[in-house]
Amino acid sequence: MDRVMLVRHAEAEGQHRDSPLSRRGLKETAALAEELNNWSCCEAVFSSPFLRAIETIKPFAEEHGLSIRTDERLEERILSDVPLEDWEEYIEDSFHDREMKVSGGESARDAKERVREFLEEVDSFTYPLLVTHGEILVYILEHFGMEVSFEDWLSFSYPDAILLEKDGNQWKFRRIWHK
Repeated sequence: MDRVMLVRHAEAEGQHRDSPLSRRGLKETAALAEELNNWSCCEAVFSSPFLRAIETIKPFAEEHGLSIRTDERLEERILSDVPLEDWEEYIEDSFHDREMKVSGGESARDAKERVREFLEEVDSFTYPLLVTHGEILVYILEHFGMEVSFEDWLSFSYPDAILLEKDGNQWKFRRIWHK
């Protein structure tokens, strides 16, 4: 890979895997597609199978005749199999303890490992577009050498887009969309 476009899904009506985009989220997908066109994006589209991720990139993919390849390794990290009222606190804690697991959940370390495996598989692409969720975006950025804090995670918008470009042996990061 020489370039990678990362997209966090647009605003959704909920957190369930089948939650559709909100009215605002749907409006932003057209503007996002327009912005992606300014960056000569991309040869292939990979997405979390969650509906909100697919709906975020669908206008762009359709405009360019690209299929959306879903991959479960781009799914959001499941914190717990029971609802958590203070879920953001658990996420913050997991930035400091990557091994931490909550009832039936996945550790940050385990999620980062599945992301690493996915990235190794798509390394043969020159310029893929990856659509995912906030925490998974963190692990992708870390894979490419960026340090990401809990505060950085909080600053991600719905949607968000970051272009990664290889410069010698290092990656440069450019946020191209932020609301």
